[in-house]
Amino acid sequence: MSANRFRYGAWREGPDPLAPPYDVRAAVDEVGERVLAGESLRDALRDLVRRGPREGRGLDDLRARARRMRREALRRGNLDGAVTRSQALLDQAVATERDALRGRDDEAARFNEAILDALPRSTAQAVRELSEYEWASDEARAMYQQILDGLRREVVEQRFAGLRDALRGSDPAADARVAEMLRDLNDLLARHARGEDTQDAFAEFMNRHGEFFPERPESVEDLIDELARRAAAAEQLMRSLSPQQRQELGELIDQALGDGPLRGQLAELTDNLRALRPNLAWGRGERMRGSEDLGYGDATAALGELAELDELLEQLGQEHPGATLDDVDVEAVERRLGRAAADDVRRLRELERELRRQGWVSRDAEGLMLSPKALRRLGRTALARVFAELAGRRRGEHDLRDAGAAGDLVGSSRRWHFGDEQPIDVVRTIGNAVRRRAAEGSTATLPVRLHPEDFEVAETERRASAVVALCVDLSYSMFADGRWGPMKQTALALSHLVATQFPQDSLQIIGFGRYALSLSQGELAAIEPDMVQGTNLQHALKLAGRHLRRHPGSEPVVLVVTDGEPTAHLDDDGEAYFSWPPLPETVRATVEEVDHLTRYGATLNLFMLGEDPSLRRFVDAVAQRSGGRVFSPDVADLGRYVVDDYVRARRGRRPTGS
Repeated sequence: MSANRFRYGAWREGPDPLAPPYDVRAAVDEVGERVLAGESLRDALRDLVRRGPREGRGLDDLRARARRMRREALRRGNLDGAVTRSQALLDQAVATERDALRGRDDEAARFNEAILDALPRSTAQAVRELSEYEWASDEARAMYQQILDGLRREVVEQRFAGLRDALRGSDPAADARVAEMLRDLNDLLARHARGEDTQDAFAEFMNRHGEFFPERPESVEDLIDELARRAAAAEQLMRSLSPQQRQELGELIDQALGDGPLRGQLAELTDNLRALRPNLAWGRGERMRGSEDLGYGDATAALGELAELDELLEQLGQEHPGATLDDVDVEAVERRLGRAAADDVRRLRELERELRRQGWVSRDAEGLMLSPKALRRLGRTALARVFAELAGRRRGEHDLRDAGAAGDLVGSSRRWHFGDEQPIDVVRTIGNAVRRRAAEGSTATLPVRLHPEDFEVAETERRASAVVALCVDLSYSMFADGRWGPMKQTALALSHLVATQFPQDSLQIIGFGRYALSLSQGELAAIEPDMVQGTNLQHALKLAGRHLRRHPGSEPVVLVVTDGEPTAHLDDDGEAYFSWPPLPETVRATVEEVDHLTRYGATLNLFMLGEDPSLRRFVDAVAQRSGGRVFSPDVADLGRYVVDDYVRARRGRRPTGS
């Protein structure tokens, strides 16, 4: 018995079953890197599925393929092939008939020749006039009949794929079966449109007429979807022709369908489907070009393919608010773009579901957003980058030892001094008194009399709390000059540092452009640059003052990051007034807020980005007036400067000067 032989190669039947699942943390980190680089959060999340994660294919690849296929479909041929083919068959039939008449010398032959000579140029009208013509040639009669039978068959087959064999030639029994099916179908759709329960009626309909529907739809909705797409393609064909071609084809179809119930039932079916699926491209035409004349069936199939590709392009674009990957019709993707493309969509769906399941993203009305869990990871990443620049500096807890009574016991004690407020260490105090009496030679054990030198107090450790306002410039110049990303990284890093290392502190991030507003961590990550001009530092400092006053027992710290002097301030009515160059009123209003903060005892330090001389003069004057400091860091070092200064400023150290 010969041994079995096997050949191994790359997996080609869909997704690799042994491939590892997507690393969702890596996907979140990829989004975080782009946000910290200054990109839009929503754009980064959207691109995650549009471009795909690293080393993966995303929706953009699929859209490019769909566009390419659409361009190829537009070059497939001419849509008026049904008319031109009918004209060619008519010409052949007339030529064959003339050959037969030419061999005869009777008056009837000459009369028929006169009829053929007088035929109108319109194909549809010529076909109509020949409907009662007595053909001399059986071959010519067959060609003429092929015009109507072939077009009739193509029209009905285009609507119902299962009628290919039912309409071979003129069979009254087959016509009756088709008419009965159409009557039952229109009744089913009418009941569905009225909102009736049609589940049982649909099952009965499929039992009676299922042979006409090889697609085997599973519900009324599936049946409507398939029929509506076909009917819309037929309507599109008519809209894509010139008025003359449209009239020609319409008259030919009417003659092909005849005066029986078939034509009326098809018209009623079209009306029902249009009402049930009004969003399809019923009235839109297409301009197709190609060397081949497409028949009715081929032309409508090409238009149906174009319509489905257009629908896929819209789904894959994910542009409308609230768009999700669940909107993408995976079956249509597989039908038009292939199984590999459908597998790509399924993988991206799984990635999005996994991101949501693990709590990394959430969804609002406008699309995906990072969850608090992901924002904490983003802040941790930002802080890690900042701490990488703080090598050799003291990190972590920065506690102060103080004589205050409010604090945590550290286990040690010391002699009491006048004015100490720490709790008395009773055990050590009594022990000191007993040992003192023993040293004095006293043999009595009670009572124990305490002297001032016996007292010891328990040492405590008090962590200083700070209330911090970080004011960040959101003017468009910050984005245009490449400072948007470092600004976000700095604010996120400081926010994470406060939340994890100094939870007793209270941080408020305040963004200011023409107006100022308080920002949460999520709002800061998602905020995008605005083209509106204005740097309203006065409004930002006003909000900072409100934040400080809500925490009167904490060390007040204000940090300002800006790349321009103030160009806007709030009028008495609360509206922002902008002017460039800055007005004296703007400077005066801003300085008033600086004075309020200074009188409150806040540390006010400014981080100046850029070397604008007017900005330099302004921040130097503010620092001198408030006793704060000015830093001019390189934009790449902004996070290191701000975090380090926060650690120093919150300890109450307020060195003056620039």
